Amino acid sequence: MYEFDWSSIIPGLPWLLKGMVITIKITLTAVVFGIIWGTILAVMRLSSFKLLSWFAKLYVNLFRSVPLVMVLLWFYLVVPSFLQQVLGLSPKTDIRLISAMVAFSLFEAAYYAEIIRAGIQSIARGQSNAALALGMTHWQSMKLIILPQAFRAMVPLLLTQGIVLFQDTSLVYVLSLADFFRTASTIGERDGTQVEMILFAGLVYFVISICASLLVSYLKRKRTA
Repeated sequence: MYEFDWSSIIPGLPWLLKGMVITIKITLTAVVFGIIWGTILAVMRLSSFKLLSWFAKLYVNLFRSVPLVMVLLWFYLVVPSFLQQVLGLSPKTDIRLISAMVAFSLFEAAYYAEIIRAGIQSIARGQSNAALALGMTHWQSMKLIILPQAFRAMVPLLLTQGIVLFQDTSLVYVLSLADFFRTASTIGERDGTQVEMILFAGLVYFVISICASLLVSYLKRKRTA
């Protein structure tokens, strides 16, 4: 019978915390930039200007049709030198982390764009017509009237997508990036306790995701109260 050995957890906490910092960095970066770029894409998708609408639709469909792990590998293997030149990165910069942040941000933007587009379309058209009647331009009504209301309605969905994103960050193992999951696995390999460390990592992801899900449920109840 297999005997579990949890002795690697306490000594490994400093490294696990460093790995969690990397995981949180990727998650927060992708959420912030994903929502910003996703909002732009959503507005472009709803634009009457066909070229903008076509570009946004192509972008969303392309990224939603490609596995995330392939996007991560593509950015790491194909464009690291491009990122260094465009972003002016120091040679000492960990290109794996930057590649992961950019890949997650661009990938998640496609999903955020669809959430935000649905949120915008859920706002009664009369709101936009009233804004135009008051002398606002289309972009002013979108910025001041439509988007604020849409975002209030979309907060639970945006947070839910953020939870999915947090879980997906474990895929950066393909880049050998020392995130939380990779660090736990490495400690387990070193100490011969890989089963225990992977179970522990899974428990941590589960607890954080459950807490975030409870927050989403609370916000939903508060919004409908």
